[in-house]
Amino acid sequence: MSECTHDCSTCSENCASRDPKSLIEKLNDASSVKKVIGVISGKGGVGKSLVTSMLAVTLNRRNHKTAILDADITGPSIPKAFGIKEKAKGTEMGIIPATTKTGIDIMSINLLLENESDPVVWRGPVIAGAVKQFWTDVIWNDVDYMFVDMPPGTGDVALTVFQSLPLDGIVIVTSPQQLVSMIVEKAVNMANMMNIPIIGLVENMSYVKCPDCGKELRIFGDSHIEDICKKYNIELLGKLPINPELAQAVDAGLIENFVDEGLENAADKVENL
Repeated sequence: MSECTHDCSTCSENCASRDPKSLIEKLNDASSVKKVIGVISGKGGVGKSLVTSMLAVTLNRRNHKTAILDADITGPSIPKAFGIKEKAKGTEMGIIPATTKTGIDIMSINLLLENESDPVVWRGPVIAGAVKQFWTDVIWNDVDYMFVDMPPGTGDVALTVFQSLPLDGIVIVTSPQQLVSMIVEKAVNMANMMNIPIIGLVENMSYVKCPDCGKELRIFGDSHIEDICKKYNIELLGKLPINPELAQAVDAGLIENFVDEGLENAADKVENL
């Protein structure tokens, strides 16, 4: 082992004196962010970006300044949900995020591309670097709650966010299938390994309500999420149904106009961090 220089940023040793926060990236000098919440999933297609957007909207309605850092570099969908077409702007101080109709600040790779349909064909380290820059180079003005929409899985970006951003907690999103529930356990275990607090779980696409009789139809089968919550002592924050009206609002870029109480409990937990 080489002589210690007390500079953890250039050291690969895992010694007892290492500051666990030494990898946290410095926020832009012109920024202020009070709480950072990651939204993750074990796999894609379970509605992680939807939950991220709805949480930001819900807390914004409670008169908190909210923001979304879209860390899903290769599959960004946040600007579409909010109907944002304009590009991010830059100054000598840093990058200015886009702002939604109700005042939510958003930074996404789609706000930097010439065409929103252009693919981002980057390798993992470059993608991870872009996520860090969204934290260090963007001017986040007086944000109470920032939500980080992460790509699915437990790969490069998840590790980068867990290590580089000062997360106050994460919300895990899943769907009812038993296969998905198994993959959720991987996300739970990763969070525990990285000592990141788990705020709770949200189950999306839990059921669909019959428009004629009002009966709840579980088209993906019975949920097993309660078993995982019990196993890991994690709170179930809510179960969201399949809602065609919500899907239409997202497609039209009008998610801020959609009113639903499905994530009120999750918003309460975030407020009480």
